[in-house]
Amino acid sequence: MATSPAEERLTVAPIVGPDDPRRFTDSGIEIKALYTADDLPPKLELGEPGEFPYIRGPHRDMYRKQVWTMRQYAGYASAKESNERYRYLLSKGGTGLSMAFDLPTQLGLDSDNPRCLGEVGRTGVAIDTIDDMRTAFDGIPLDQVSTSMTINAPAACLLLLYELVGEEQGVPSEQLRGTTQNDVLKEYIARGNYIYPPVPTMRLTTDLFGYCAEHVPKWNTVSISGYHFREKGCSAVQEVAFTLCSGIAYVQAAIDAGLEVDQFAPRLAFFFNGHNNVFQEVAKFRAARRMWAHIMRDRFGATNPKAMMLRFHTQTGGVTLTAQQPENNIARVALQGFAAVCGGTQSLHTNGYDEALALPTERAAKIAVRTQQVIAHESGAADTVDPFAGSYFIESLTDEIESRAQELITKVDELGGSVNAIEFITGEIDESAWGYQERYRLGQDIVVGVNKYEEDEIEVPDLLRVDPDSERQQLERLAAFKADRDQELVQRRLEEVREAARGTANMLPAIKEALRDRASLGEVCGAMQDVFGKYAPTF
Repeated sequence: MATSPAEERLTVAPIVGPDDPRRFTDSGIEIKALYTADDLPPKLELGEPGEFPYIRGPHRDMYRKQVWTMRQYAGYASAKESNERYRYLLSKGGTGLSMAFDLPTQLGLDSDNPRCLGEVGRTGVAIDTIDDMRTAFDGIPLDQVSTSMTINAPAACLLLLYELVGEEQGVPSEQLRGTTQNDVLKEYIARGNYIYPPVPTMRLTTDLFGYCAEHVPKWNTVSISGYHFREKGCSAVQEVAFTLCSGIAYVQAAIDAGLEVDQFAPRLAFFFNGHNNVFQEVAKFRAARRMWAHIMRDRFGATNPKAMMLRFHTQTGGVTLTAQQPENNIARVALQGFAAVCGGTQSLHTNGYDEALALPTERAAKIAVRTQQVIAHESGAADTVDPFAGSYFIESLTDEIESRAQELITKVDELGGSVNAIEFITGEIDESAWGYQERYRLGQDIVVGVNKYEEDEIEVPDLLRVDPDSERQQLERLAAFKADRDQELVQRRLEEVREAARGTANMLPAIKEALRDRASLGEVCGAMQDVFGKYAPTF
C-alpha cells in the first residue's frame, strides 16, 4: 500500500489505523510506552531559570514572585459595550486586557465602507476614530493596566490612538504597558487580514519598533504569532519553526532599518497556542525559548540578556473547542492553561467554553478567568520553576521538537526567509491540516463528543448575540464625527501621511498628527494604500 504524503513527513503525524499500537503527537513524534534515562539528550542544556538559554524560564523565580498576567480577549459591538466587558473582567480578577477588533478595523476600513456591511462589531469592537478609543477605555486608567491589541496591518494607528487617549488621561507615554500584535507575516500565511504588500508593511512594522523605543519604551512592539498557524492546522513543530522564522525576519528587517538589536529586541514578544497534549505543549514552549536564545546570540550577535529571552503570551486553542457538548471545553481549556503555565508563559488567555458557537457570554468569560485562578492557586503548577525539567519524557520531547523545528527553519532560510517562503509555509500548514482531518475521520485521534462518546441530544447554551442595531448606531456616530471637524486640516494631514509614505523617515509621527486632528482609521490607512498599493496573493 502506498504511503500518504503525511506518512513521509517528519513534522506531520502519520495516518494509521485506529488499532495501531503506536502513538504519535500531531508532529509525528512517536511516543514510547516507557521513557528511561537512556532517552535523555546526550548533552542536556538546561542552565538556571533566568539565565541563557532560558529554557527553564526568563525569570529566576517565575510564578513564586508573580503569577502570569491573566488576560481575557474581549471586544464586541460598540466601544461602550466593550468598555463594559473590560470593566467586568477586571472586576472578576483579570489583570490585563486583550482587545479584540472587528474585521473592518483589522482591515483598516471605516465602518461606513460598503465592504463592511454586516461585519461591524461582530468579531470584536469597531474602532474608527479617536472618540471610539476614548470610549473603550473610559474609566480605565491606562497607567494601571496592561493592554494587548490583536491588530496587525493597522497596528501603528491603534497604538497611536491608545497613546493619544493616554495623553488625555495625563498618563505619560513612558508608562503605557501592553502589546500590539503587529505580526503581518502570519496574515499573509494564515489569516488574510492584510492591506499592503509585504515590503511596505514590514517598513511600518519596523517604524513602530523605532517609535516605541523612543516614545513608548515599555510597549511590546510585536507579538510574533504562532497561534494562527496552529489554528489553521499546523503541528506543534511547525508552530515553533514558522513562528521563529517570522521572528528572524522581523529582527533582520529592523537591523536593516538601522536599529540596534540589543535595543529593540527586548520588546519583542511571542504568541503561542495551547493545545490538549499537555506534555508536547510543555516541551514546545521550552524548546522555543532555547532555540530563540541561540538564534539571537549566535545569529544576530545579541549581548543584552533581555534581547535573547523569548517572552510569550498563550491563548488556549480555539480550534480545539467543539460545538458538540460545549461544556467539555471547560476541561480542555483547563488542560491547555495548565500546560502553558508549566511551560512558563508570561500571560494567558483562557477561552470561553461557548466560543465554538459565538462570542463568549459573561458567564463563560467568568468561568475562563476562574480557570486561570484555579491553576494559579490550587494546581501547584505555580509553586516551583519549570516543574517538568529533567523528566525523561519531557526532555526527550523538547529535544525532538527542537531538532525537527530546526530542519524547517533551515528550509525557510534556503528559500530566502519568511517573506519569500510564504507559499512554502502555507503549503506545509495545509498538508498538516489535512492530516488532522484524516486522523479524526478514521478515529485515530479521538475528540470526545465528536467522533466518540457522541450524544443524540444537542446542547445549545445561552449565547451572546450582538444587537444588529449596534451597526447602525456606529455608522451614525461615525457620520457625526466626520461632520464635526476641520475638513481642510484633515485633508492636509492625510497628504502628510502620503508624503511620509513616499519618503524614508519614520511614518508614525505623521500618522499620529492625522489621528489627533480627527482623521479616521480608514482614511489614514487609505492614504498609505494610495502610495503602497494593495496586496493580492498569487497562489
